[in-house]
Amino acid sequence: MMSKTVVISVGGSIINPGTINTPFLERLKTFVTNSPLRFILICGGGINARTYMAAAKTFGVKGDSLDYIGIQATLLNAELLRHIFNAPQVQQQPKTSSFKKVLVAGGWEPGCSTDYDAVLFALKYKSDTIINLTNVDYVYTKDPKEPGAEPLKCISWADYRSMISSKWSSGLHAPFDPIASKSAQKHNLRVLCINGERLSEIEKALAGKPFIGTVIG
Repeated sequence: MMSKTVVISVGGSIINPGTINTPFLERLKTFVTNSPLRFILICGGGINARTYMAAAKTFGVKGDSLDYIGIQATLLNAELLRHIFNAPQVQQQPKTSSFKKVLVAGGWEPGCSTDYDAVLFALKYKSDTIINLTNVDYVYTKDPKEPGAEPLKCISWADYRSMISSKWSSGLHAPFDPIASKSAQKHNLRVLCINGERLSEIEKALAGKPFIGTVIG
């Protein structure tokens, strides 16, 4: 059975892989509008976060300061989605609030990516599943651009966490960040990693039907 409120971590690399991905945003709006469900969309920072943090590093900026720069990039993406969906004010600190159809959120605190915010929102709204929209079809055994990378349709939290770094670093590349993963495992949450180009797979996944993507949990 589908949850009435679906928490989606929208990767910044899908929103803006170099230029604003308006075709994706149009498909996302159509999908959300036509669905009977409510959605919480948590936006990543993407290329803006990484380019601004890279510039800051050349001046010796490090640690939480880099994260704060990345957080602003997530809020820029979130503000765009908020207006596209005519949603309430963008949230940062995860808290329950009344909304009709769409709630949009960005980054909040340093030390993690917005994947962790997605976990916090899932806990607030009592959802046991998070949709993690990425730009690939599956979680792979290694970087999918490398030869021999194998797709994983299902993986336990223990096995997944053994594949990635256990520590957070600003701009870390991972399907789901280590801080978020630790919390998701603790609270018995599932994460469904789905390609943002295949939005129809979300309903299949939530309904317990076969879908293209990876189940972590």
